Amino acid sequence: MSSQIKQRNVTLTTLIDIKNRGEKFACLTAYDACFASILSEAGIEVILVGDSLGMVLQGHDSTLPVTMADMIYHMQCVKRGNRGSLLMADLPFMSYSSETQTLENAAALMRAGAHMVKLEGGAWIANTTHLLSERGMPVCAHMGLTPQSVNRIGGFHVQGRDTQQAQSIIEEASLLQDAGASILLLECVPRDLARTITDTLEIPVIGIGAGPDTTAQIMVLHDALGVSPITPKFVKNFLVDSQNGIPGAIENFVQAVKDKSFPADEHCFN
Repeated sequence: MSSQIKQRNVTLTTLIDIKNRGEKFACLTAYDACFASILSEAGIEVILVGDSLGMVLQGHDSTLPVTMADMIYHMQCVKRGNRGSLLMADLPFMSYSSETQTLENAAALMRAGAHMVKLEGGAWIANTTHLLSERGMPVCAHMGLTPQSVNRIGGFHVQGRDTQQAQSIIEEASLLQDAGASILLLECVPRDLARTITDTLEIPVIGIGAGPDTTAQIMVLHDALGVSPITPKFVKNFLVDSQNGIPGAIENFVQAVKDKSFPADEHCFN
């Protein structure tokens, strides 16, 4: 990749322009300065400082134990290593349960370096989304499989397979866009449902386990490098075919997203 591409500063406008051109953008998680630098220089448009750190860094069996202090610390680390990617940060479990708490925690992540915050939920986060967006804090709404709700939904299962649930997800996605969400992230939903939502919404849609038709793809870094203890259906190891170690693996991921060769059929839910 050219140095010009590596040194660009990605903004929300950049992502919208990519969607409007019918192209794709690539997203990965990172939790430290070193990997943030590698990802941004390899052409990753969006780096997510995810509460997935609870599982891949801290060794928990869910994201629930992750605290605001954890998120702020890792956001600060990633900011120091970033070379132009848009930085997104998760609001962790129970950190946005009231207006005051939501504003304080989202502001803390923005001060730590985030350009956008992500929160999980459907229609019930519409007011929160509006609250944040009208105060200048861009929101990515996370729907489908929402890991912070793992105990309510009974595990890490595909969402939206029955007609009623699929229609509810479509309607709530539109509601969140109207409430001010700048991006939607869909996790573990059938490919056809993700395509319908992507075609319906004006905002970019990021997919993970949602098929190839979304505006963008995201993976947990450890999954993309083949070092996670669990390998979900939608995961591909990009390190195994790399000729340049980890930087090459990230570049392979970016290329596969942009040329639409990833995700392939074997990574999709029907």
